[in-house]
Amino acid sequence: MGNGISKITRKEIIEVLRKRYLKASKKEKTKLLDEFIALAGCHRKHAVRLLGKRNQAEESNKRIASRAVYSEAVKEALIVVWEAADRICSKRLKAVMLDFVDAMERHGHFQLDPEVRQQLLKVSATTIDRLLSEIRKTAHPRKKKRKPKRATKQVPIRTFADWDEPGPGYLEIDFVAHSGGSMEGNFIHTLVGTDLCSEWTECIPLLAREQSLVAESIDVLCRRFPFPLLGIDSDNDAAFINDTLLEYCTTHGMEFTRSRPFCKNDQAWVEQKNGAVVRRFVGYDRFSGIVSGQALANLYQNVRLYLNYFQPSFKLLSKERQGAKVRRLYDKPQTPCNRLLNQQDIEEPTKKFLQAQHKRLDPAKLLYKIRDNQASLAVLASPEDHTTGPGRTSLEEFLAQLPQLWRAGDARPTHRSNNNSQIRSWRTRKDPFKEVWPDVLQGLQREPDITAKDLFRRLQNDHPGNFADGQLRTMQRRVKEWRQIMAKELVYSCMDGSKEYDKIGLIDAKI
Repeated sequence: MGNGISKITRKEIIEVLRKRYLKASKKEKTKLLDEFIALAGCHRKHAVRLLGKRNQAEESNKRIASRAVYSEAVKEALIVVWEAADRICSKRLKAVMLDFVDAMERHGHFQLDPEVRQQLLKVSATTIDRLLSEIRKTAHPRKKKRKPKRATKQVPIRTFADWDEPGPGYLEIDFVAHSGGSMEGNFIHTLVGTDLCSEWTECIPLLAREQSLVAESIDVLCRRFPFPLLGIDSDNDAAFINDTLLEYCTTHGMEFTRSRPFCKNDQAWVEQKNGAVVRRFVGYDRFSGIVSGQALANLYQNVRLYLNYFQPSFKLLSKERQGAKVRRLYDKPQTPCNRLLNQQDIEEPTKKFLQAQHKRLDPAKLLYKIRDNQASLAVLASPEDHTTGPGRTSLEEFLAQLPQLWRAGDARPTHRSNNNSQIRSWRTRKDPFKEVWPDVLQGLQREPDITAKDLFRRLQNDHPGNFADGQLRTMQRRVKEWRQIMAKELVYSCMDGSKEYDKIGLIDAKI
């Protein structure tokens, strides 16, 4: 600009003329522009931009205010539902938002204001990600990878491309080892079975990886799935590829195939469930013995109901490569129960049973019982590092913690070592009973009424000089925790035991 006007003077003139310019008529704007151009010596188009530009701070505040659609109450309600859904992704949460809100209101866990409820059901998956972005930074768990398994060549091979949209009844099965990183000694394995059509998943803990136990477990799976099993696809583990399982499948009219060696994509469905179900709910600690097996069985009894009725998942519809990129198309997230209800191959009595079971189940109560089972497993894995977690509270206290539970990091007691919270996960001294603890558990199983003092004296006699008298208190505390777990597991075994099979061959598990 010319005429020797300073920047400060020019700014003041622009602010004064802008207010008149924005309110003026067309003729008055023309006169104001002529005066300003004569004074400032600038181009007419530049003068229009300067005088016609509104205050940027006011515009920014208006834009921010216009974006604040969802109130803090909606965010708090969203956190509760997200925690009750076990922190699933936004797209899966959006797919079951209505089911969870209805279930939690029906069971009296909260009562939302009509306006808050309407906004909560209207929120999109992208907005859910935005509202939970800061919370997830604190509560995000750490993931681990599994090691590849060895191969064998004893049964026909079926690749991932050979599945032509099968109906309900074709399973992929696999083992998950609870070895704690060391394959030495005996430890529990979980047999996972996933239906390719509905993604209905069942888990069974096995004290040993043995072919006759696998055949018996397949028989249990036949009774647990709400449809008849037509085929089984396994990897190349010797516990699967043997005459026992092959004869079982032939006798029961099941198709038996295997994947290619070292090709996990051939079993993509069950491999995904190994991490999303077993590792997510159980973790990576080592478990062995009958007590741990009972605790895992009780956990899976609650997980199967929570997972198959309230946890939606994606299914890949198509995959197309475009240069260096691969474009994948997924269907709408659905729960395994909903997928079965939409299947024409499922009989009406089975659909009515699934609908009735879904209405009876309380997702928040199931999650509370899962946390309680996980707390028991955490004690069995590391009794000296056990701390009170969400599973050790009452149901009312657990529900009250849901809005703020994300602040404590990972809420699963079996994943305490992966948290970034203030909970201590290290020892200050060597565990004196680490080497003999399996023998102590066997002694407790043989003689449940034996006192901790008698057990400690036996250890002193069997291992002279290894245990001081001052360590008796530690033994008493460990035995007390073990008896509390066994009492709780006994209650669960009575509450969650399966009834007699009904007319359509299903197990009506009590909650």
